[in-house]
Amino acid sequence: MSIRLEKPWLPLTAEAVAALPGQLGVYEIADASAATLFIGYAGGRSPFGLRGELASERERRRGPGFLFRVEVNMQYLSRHQELLMIHCADHGELPPENETPRRLGRIHPHPS
Repeated sequence: MSIRLEKPWLPLTAEAVAALPGQLGVYEIADASAATLFIGYAGGRSPFGLRGELASERERRRGPGFLFRVEVNMQYLSRHQELLMIHCADHGELPPENETPRRLGRIHPHPS
């Protein structure tokens, strides 16, 4: 089992977002070439969970060509940190739209 988020990318459309569950979890936003731009999470204070967070992302990113993928996860904060660490290990830096967290550990995953 991989620790990377390997679910298929979906277009960031109103229909795709409306079909999402109102649950806690993590998500990734990418450009049309599937390069990750942002890794986020829907936490306990996120109205409507993943659906609400992705609806906000969709409003912020006007125009076609953005992709997303989600993972329902009750340990969303730990998983969010893990995905950030994996991205740093794979690319040498955080996704361009993520701010540097106060503390971010290191992880050395096996190659994908």
